[in-house]
Amino acid sequence: MFEPLYTAEEMRAAEERFPGPNDELMERAGQATARHALDYFASAQVFTVVCGAGNNGGDGRIAAKVLAEAGRKVRIVEAKKEPEAELGKPEVVVDALFGTGFAGEPRPDAASLIARMNALGAPIIAVDVPSGVDASTGEVAGAAIDADLTVTFHGEKLGLEVAPGRFLSGHIEVADIGLEPSETKHRLVSRAVLGRVPLRAPRDNKYSAGSVLVVGGSPGMTGAVCLAAGAAFRADAGYVTVCAPKESLPVIETRLLEAVKRDIDEAFEAVERAGSLAIGPGLGRGEGRQALVRRLLEETDLPAVVDADGLFELEPFERNGPTVLTPHSGELARLIDEQSDWVDAHRLEALERAVDRYRCVVLLKGAEMLVGAPGEGVLVCSTGRPSLATAGSGDVLTGIIGSFLAKGLEPRLAAAAGATALGQASVETPQQAGLVASDLLAALPRTLA
Repeated sequence: MFEPLYTAEEMRAAEERFPGPNDELMERAGQATARHALDYFASAQVFTVVCGAGNNGGDGRIAAKVLAEAGRKVRIVEAKKEPEAELGKPEVVVDALFGTGFAGEPRPDAASLIARMNALGAPIIAVDVPSGVDASTGEVAGAAIDADLTVTFHGEKLGLEVAPGRFLSGHIEVADIGLEPSETKHRLVSRAVLGRVPLRAPRDNKYSAGSVLVVGGSPGMTGAVCLAAGAAFRADAGYVTVCAPKESLPVIETRLLEAVKRDIDEAFEAVERAGSLAIGPGLGRGEGRQALVRRLLEETDLPAVVDADGLFELEPFERNGPTVLTPHSGELARLIDEQSDWVDAHRLEALERAVDRYRCVVLLKGAEMLVGAPGEGVLVCSTGRPSLATAGSGDVLTGIIGSFLAKGLEPRLAAAAGATALGQASVETPQQAGLVASDLLAALPRTLA
């Protein structure tokens, strides 16, 4: 269900526990790199291997030796001694410049070398982590290798799965070099998490199977609440009520067959039959909407997922019930008083700041979805496809999490399972180009089967 994601410090500790010499680990890492290079680029005959001064450079030199023994023409560039050296005209470049211990911005000579490697136009294999990417955070402070393949050792590094580092890692291969498995603070979520979702059982009725109250749907934004309600049903909820402004109800009535529709002024009456709240899809920000959100959160202890306009002016924020906030980077930026581009560049730090500030589960949406909770490491959900970058997919996610909360999943697990279900739905949906959010609804039941 959860797989380890190593930080640089955790990887260093794993290496220190190895009973043999460091040279043995280096030999295994270099051989693994060369083996994957020969597998992925079998027809390539000319390689340039750029080696740094540390262990990563040692891995690269061993890889170069193995490649040469396999009959390939290999040029080794020692970055410390010859940063301006000619790189040649390789068919494949091996980046062994920096390793997992790198953080910050490369020095000018290293940055220039990285830029020249990228400019060659040849496929690049990164050894352990693309040079310039922080292995512990995914942050990229300056020049960085844009790899086609990353051969990483022992286990995946956190920075390979978190943007912007994930955008530079290419395909990832994990090579076993003989280290013992160990616990990590942060973990990667697998599809197996969906096995924790309690589906309808013979003794269930429509309420015990999960009853979700969705609040939103202002005029002009009724589609959002319809997507959320539809997703809650497709995520196996047995009963869904939609509370929306009175003038929106005729439109919603024509779009949603199964859901009960009520005036938004009746939200507190509807709470009595609900097992969870899904607040925000298409809610709008006028006519006391934020006051309603605050009352629903503060005066009930139902598990709640809050998205979109429900996140607006949320602070001060206190409640006793389980809570999941699901912002995208722009919404998270408002929640922690930053700019969205800063959030995009520092996703882990931004998430952790939001968790500390609001003391609840926070799911940061994006190319990968990050789930943080007080006192816990981050869960990384990366099953989704780029087709999810479409209006309304966040509303679908809100409905899924609302269903899982109503079924009794604790909020951190509900958020991780919800993100995974959404990602799997994007995989199950045949169309990728031109996918719209409503396409995901039919695929959702297959993700839980």
